Amino acid sequence: MREINLDRLRTLVVIAELRSFAKAARALNLAPPTVSLHVKDLEARVGAPLLSRKRGQIYPTAIGETLLERARRLLADADQAMDDVIRQAQGLAGRVRLGASTGAIAYLLPQALDILATRHPDIDVQVMVLTSQESLSRLMAGTLDVGLVALPQAPLSGLKLLPWRRDPSMAFLPSAWEQPGRVTPAWLANRPLILNDANTQLSRVTTEWFAAAGLQPQARILLNYNDAIKSLVAAGYGAALLPHEADAPTPDARVTMLPLHPPLWRQLGIAHRIGQIEPTTQHVLNVLIEQAI
Repeated sequence: MREINLDRLRTLVVIAELRSFAKAARALNLAPPTVSLHVKDLEARVGAPLLSRKRGQIYPTAIGETLLERARRLLADADQAMDDVIRQAQGLAGRVRLGASTGAIAYLLPQALDILATRHPDIDVQVMVLTSQESLSRLMAGTLDVGLVALPQAPLSGLKLLPWRRDPSMAFLPSAWEQPGRVTPAWLANRPLILNDANTQLSRVTTEWFAAAGLQPQARILLNYNDAIKSLVAAGYGAALLPHEADAPTPDARVTMLPLHPPLWRQLGIAHRIGQIEPTTQHVLNVLIEQAI
């Protein structure tokens, strides 16, 4: 069965509103025979008359009224869809898909999202909790628009990486432990450790930090959820090496946070596809870049 043509439905609606084929033709800027053809085509599809003439004016039949009710909704939906798409093409509204770690989402994104909401209230940022590798894979597949990823990353064809911010990694220790004068790789290697698993960039830079001192400690447990790691530290389960964002709250009183010697840094970047960028995505990128440190 052929699809119903929206132009024919619009013609039927205008005829019913103006009660006249001639007036409808003028309103739609169509030739009168074209208006008649539109109605005949719809009536042929339905198999029944849609309009009748009474006292020199055109009125819908009962079947015509049923079709008109649906037609008005369809036309309104079609018009709204076009308005929404045009607003998105103009960068006034739309959805941007962003991937980031739980730490970035909790402590780094809120300020950027507040600024975006003030400047562009009709842009909806859909935030997803993803590892850096998951974000990069989704960007390559076209199912993500922006990723906040750990650096460094190997170059990927079609993707651009911009440095975003640099935060210190700190030692998170149970407060009940005897606190060292300096938290060094040698001191930590002899304690139970709670670390990020090997799929994360943080795990790789942590391993390199220990390796530079000739050490390869084994973690007591591996996790990817930093808040869960901090809870285990508070419970005395072990020590952790985690990035500390400037806006993050102070740790639980049962946790002591100390700097590392030598220092260890967590670097984040903004990843997006190379090429034409949708205006809504560009607005999000602009706000994030403003927040770079």
